[in-house]
Parts: sequence; C-alpha cells; structure tokens
Amino acid sequence: MIAFVRGTIASVGLDTAVVEVGGVGMEVRAAPATLAELRVGATAKLPTSLVVREDSLTLYGFADDDERAVFELLQTASGVGPRLAQAMLAVHRPDELRRAVATEDLTALTKVPGIGRKGAQRIVLELKDRLGAPIGGSAGAGAALPVAGVAPGAAWRDQVRGALLGLGWSAREAESALDAVAPMAEEMAAGNGADGANGAKPTNGGGAPDVAALLRAALRTLSRA
Repeated sequence: MIAFVRGTIASVGLDTAVVEVGGVGMEVRAAPATLAELRVGATAKLPTSLVVREDSLTLYGFADDDERAVFELLQTASGVGPRLAQAMLAVHRPDELRRAVATEDLTALTKVPGIGRKGAQRIVLELKDRLGAPIGGSAGAGAALPVAGVAPGAAWRDQVRGALLGLGWSAREAESALDAVAPMAEEMAAGNGADGANGAKPTNGGGAPDVAALLRAALRTLSRA
C-alpha cells in the first residue's frame, strides 16, 4: 500500500493532480475540494489509497487520514466503488457521512450523484455498524495540505464549474449554481468576514474566495433544486 505521497505539485486538473516524487510524476485522483487546496509548484503531502484493478492501478488522494479511512470503508458496501466513494466525499465531509448513515438520513445520501433511494437504504443497512459515530471537532482538522483553497478574482468560477461537471452535473446546472453562490464569493473577495448565505466565511483573513466552501455551497444549492 502507498500510504502517502509527498512532493511538488506539477499540475492540477479537474479530478486529478500530478505530484512529482523523486523525479517521477504520480497521478493522484482526488475530490474537488482537495484539489482546490493544491498549488502548482508548492510541496504537499497527501494520504493515499491505491486501488488495484485487473487493467489499472489508480492512486486516490485525500485531505487527511480520516477522509481516506472513510473512503475505504464506503467501498465495503455493495455497489460502492472508488469513484462513487470519492463522489460521496466530494459532497459530504467524513463526519457528515457518518451522521447521515447513523441517523438513516436518506435525503443527505441521495444528494450524491449516482445514489438513489434504494442505494442509500443499502448503504445505511451495510455501513451503520462500520462507519461509527461522528468524531466531531472542526471540519478539516488535521488536514495535511499546505494552503487554504483560495482563488483570486473570477478564477473560482472555473474551478467550481470544473468540479461540478466532474461530479456529473450538467453545464446548465453548474452555471445556475455558480450564479447562486456568486454573492458569497463577492463577500469573500471583499474580506469583510461576514457569513455568506450558505454559512461560509473567507479563509486566511479573507480577500479571496474559498473554492472548497463555494463548492459545498453550490452542491447544497443543486440538492435543493
């Protein structure tokens, strides 16, 4: 098992990043919020999970060890592969997933593209005793990433749009969600520290939109549509 990779970020795409480790570029597949934290040229350490298939080796990267542990536990449920597990972690934080399973919150689980009501019921049935209770504490505690996911000017739109398209939403749905969270991005850019309509705040003192927070807000908007 490759427990983690540490190296220079060579590139960041819609659903993968390339980390240069000892002169070798390792492609790591990660959730949009995790990718939003990475900066080309910066050094980062990512906990990883290697998924071995007959015709492929895929390395998945995470913000912290807890996210990786939940990713691996999710795949013990029938019908949940690595891509769906990653999509679940793109929509919900690990503790939110624990809470949804523990309380049998099917509505929360069906917010994930690719999970219907029957699939959500199966996940609850099979994982209720495995995921355990929410750990608590502040979201993102213990993350191994180097910087907050802030984006200057309108660059946040491209990053959030790409993340939504990668999660399976249509271009029209993505644009609608972007318009809905634009006022929050403007508040973040102003650096006034006020809560946005969806409860997000600027990070690192404000002054630039927090891509991860905007992505979560956009997903909440789409789940209500």
